[in-house]
Amino acid sequence: MQSRIVLVSDDSNFFEYMVPKLFMRKNDELYRFSFTNILEQLHLLTNSLLIINSEEMEEQTLQLLTLMNGTPSFVFSYNENPDFSVKAYKAGALNYITLLTPDDELKAKLTSALAIVSSIGKNKLYREILVNNHLITNTNEVFIDYKNLIEKELKKIQEHSGNAVLAAISPNEKTKFLLQSNQIETIILNNIRQNDILMNYAPNKYFLLLFDTNIESAEKIWEKICSQIPEKIYAGFTVTGLKNREQLINEALNKLHEAINKDTISQFEKSKDLVSGNFKLYRQEFNKKLEHVISPIFYLIQQKYNEKLFGMTIEQGMGEGYGLLCINSKKAKGEFRITSPGFSKVNIDITYRAESAENNNNELPQSKRITLEPEELEQGLIEDILEQFILEFKEEIGSDDA
Repeated sequence: MQSRIVLVSDDSNFFEYMVPKLFMRKNDELYRFSFTNILEQLHLLTNSLLIINSEEMEEQTLQLLTLMNGTPSFVFSYNENPDFSVKAYKAGALNYITLLTPDDELKAKLTSALAIVSSIGKNKLYREILVNNHLITNTNEVFIDYKNLIEKELKKIQEHSGNAVLAAISPNEKTKFLLQSNQIETIILNNIRQNDILMNYAPNKYFLLLFDTNIESAEKIWEKICSQIPEKIYAGFTVTGLKNREQLINEALNKLHEAINKDTISQFEKSKDLVSGNFKLYRQEFNKKLEHVISPIFYLIQQKYNEKLFGMTIEQGMGEGYGLLCINSKKAKGEFRITSPGFSKVNIDITYRAESAENNNNELPQSKRITLEPEELEQGLIEDILEQFILEFKEEIGSDDA
């Protein structure tokens, strides 16, 4: 298979030095580019061996290495520069060479690099065939025809008495919409071995066949994968054993659904316990306020107005989760009830009802509800609302002597 070598430099002397050392064959291709026009020719760099002259162009070299990560690349420098060579390797360089690199060593490195380029080219062609025949996805090496593939691999495993684990993988109904396209499969492929097989059976749902492993090892691999995925995903594992394809798939899916349901139930129980626990604490705090704040206010109001309301009386009472203050006359009765039905509010309900036939025909003040935030429950505000309630009752209902 022919090779393509791309030289990048702004120094013509580099081309004169490097070309004779490349051991080019007749059908191999050679390209020369400067840093100024290389970005326009990136399509030529795929399936190529890239040799970059970094002299006076260190920053551009590192940028190009990063941009072409995955393409076999040599970095050439006229002078040794240990600090820069480390940066180059970190950016993805395959080799770092200088004028001091012996020809035999350079030839060996070039031969090895060209073999990698050839392998990449063959893989690309093979991949194109698989994509064109709808056997793998066009974005990743994820197999689509999972039934035939599992059947084929299962037969091999059982013939050789091998050990393997099939995992069924899926996010839950909420998190599947939060994941980016191909995010799960890309992370999985980056964390499994080259011979392990990832198969797609529905959008964002996969089967993963892990060879020569057991459940414990598969779960450890899965923990590593999960740590890199931002949303919650689940997996169910089963050993291949002597199962047929249908049994194996059904068991893996059952394990997957068990994992999803177990987590859903666990989250519900935790949420329920948390809400229940917090509600109990909140009710305890509210009852303390009833005892230490609201009850004393009721008492003060009762003492203040009892002697001023001719023909009317004020009574107060407390119970679990509520406080009550009533104002009574022969004509009607008014109630001021304070309760807390939940975490986020306190309700004050003011209601009226007729106590005599005479007043049944008259309109009573309209009942109403005042809702407060828990932090608003303080003495001054409660006193003001109580006094308005009493004055309204007095004006609208009137005393027995009026």
